[in-house]
Amino acid sequence: IRQAEIIIFDEATSSLDSLSEKKIHYAMEHSFAGRTVFLIAHRLSTVRHVDRVIVLERGRIIEEGSFADLIARPNGQFARLWDIQTKALELEAS
Repeated sequence: IRQAEIIIFDEATSSLDSLSEKKIHYAMEHSFAGRTVFLIAHRLSTVRHVDRVIVLERGRIIEEGSFADLIARPNGQFARLWDIQTKALELEAS
């Protein structure tokens, strides 16, 4: 299992504190080179450094691209969700 070519994370960071989440992000970025990793996430910071993001709605692909490309789409669903999540984090920090 440790040498699997395909790895699937389903909500790997959904219930973690910030420190544990950072450790998971680091592992995803550095430990899985040369492997295919599927990340299923509602917390969008989890997919910040992936090669390709696919946004699903009701089982259909509605957007696809890099994180930066999707954030730059002014009317995109991903950008809207990112704004909601980052604003919520700002409120928590206040």
